[in-house]
Amino acid sequence: MNKFLFFLYFIFTFSSFSIANSQTIKAGEKLVFAGSYNMSGLMTQLAQVTMSTENVTTAKNSYLHLSCELSTYTKWDSFFKIRDIYESYVNPITLKPNLYKRSIDEGGYTKKEKYVFKGTTVNSTVKKRNKPETQKNFSIGSSTQDVISLLYKVRTMDLSKFKEGQTQNLIIVFDEKQIPVTLKYMGKETINAGNLGKKECYKLSIGAKTDALKGKDKNLIWLTADSKKIPALLKFSIPVGTGQLTLTAANGI
Repeated sequence: MNKFLFFLYFIFTFSSFSIANSQTIKAGEKLVFAGSYNMSGLMTQLAQVTMSTENVTTAKNSYLHLSCELSTYTKWDSFFKIRDIYESYVNPITLKPNLYKRSIDEGGYTKKEKYVFKGTTVNSTVKKRNKPETQKNFSIGSSTQDVISLLYKVRTMDLSKFKEGQTQNLIIVFDEKQIPVTLKYMGKETINAGNLGKKECYKLSIGAKTDALKGKDKNLIWLTADSKKIPALLKFSIPVGTGQLTLTAANGI
């Protein structure tokens, strides 16, 4: 299940494409997905993923607050209860992160993380269940971001200029380490996008130097082929099985 959760946040991370911005992410957006897993040959809905944005103002700065919440449906809680929240506070224009927070409760295993970004240095604070709190300073690349801010930054890229088969390498930061990622553009397909109806979408394949994903061109995401680039469908293959995320509602876009 942990590999499934990692995929949910990892799959969008494509922001190293050096393409001009085509839109700005706005506050007030809410995207809802149904998370399904292949159980005995049947794709079964187990969880809901909700992504939302809002403006936050402090005494010194204004930020865009990006939030991603994952919860199993109540009927599955006795099997494996999940209540996870990922948050990022970013510059509203550049989407560069200032603060990243992660709070997970997965089958009784709890973990809280906080990353404070200062240039190419991250100060992290981590508290795992029944273990003392730890702090660490580590370096990242100048274009490396937390996983949540990257979920949104990909949508500011002009994917219309990519050619089929084109690839790009990038790096994300997760669990206090950087992870190399490869994205491949695979063309366009028309699929159902929840309350948005049928939409022509960009199809993208994800690869990474991690054991969390399995198979060549088996981990895929479809983004609507318009200025919004809303994630409409995700399919994944991990060592313990396959599953998907399906957009059910997109509001405030």
